[in-house]
Amino acid sequence: MIVLLFKSQLRADIDAQDYQATRARMMDLVNKIPGFVSYKTFRADDGETLAIARFTSEEALEAWRNHPEHVAVQRRGHEEFYESYWIQVCRTVRDYGWSRAEGRRR
Repeated sequence: MIVLLFKSQLRADIDAQDYQATRARMMDLVNKIPGFVSYKTFRADDGETLAIARFTSEEALEAWRNHPEHVAVQRRGHEEFYESYWIQVCRTVRDYGWSRAEGRRR
């Protein structure tokens, strides 16, 4: 499993409606990438956002990273949407969980 962490701070002067529409389009596209698993975002009190994206392989992540429409939106992110961002790509070392219904899952 490959996990991508994307921490970002939006610019104060963005067109929020355009940003949300662009974000929705990117979610539509990434959901079609074979090997895409999930995407969740969390927002801090200061407005900083942390997104966690999961892919089954580096190849799946690379397919998303190099998707032509995503590449164009990355450029727009630099020019129009983000004050700053930070990305970290991680390989899963261990993966397990627990639930009351199922107990421990490996």
